[in-house]
Amino acid sequence: MRKLTWVCVCCLLVCTAVSFNSSAQQVTGQFTGAKAKLKHYKALYVLNSGEDKKISGTLRNIKNALEDPRLKGKLEVELIVFGDGVAVYKKENTYEKTLLDLKGRGVVLAQCENTIKERKIAKEELFDFISYVPSGNGEIIIRHYDGWAIVHP
Repeated sequence: MRKLTWVCVCCLLVCTAVSFNSSAQQVTGQFTGAKAKLKHYKALYVLNSGEDKKISGTLRNIKNALEDPRLKGKLEVELIVFGDGVAVYKKENTYEKTLLDLKGRGVVLAQCENTIKERKIAKEELFDFISYVPSGNGEIIIRHYDGWAIVHP
């Protein structure tokens, strides 16, 4: 008898959990994503890879965020580059047009000075329209505590 009671209790708990879980998952209407309730948003995109796929993906992610209708006119963006990511700002690469487009849309393009010092890269090797910060990690820390979303595509 005790075994039967225990089995009944277990079945009741499982049925209740399944019922609760399925009702909690029901969505009324069509899901359209998060609502942009604030007047202003800030995002810091972090790039420390020199791989073309990573660079192209990061630049595309920034463009997509700028074109998101929920964020139009509300989004402040900075791209911080350090380590191998310095490749994106080198004049020898093919990203100039995309970077100029992003800059024209208000994106701050920042390069870590520690990286270029450590790698002995002259600023003349990099695009002249970028900005510099003392350290990429310092920029991430400061922006984080200033309330910026830190995005690692």
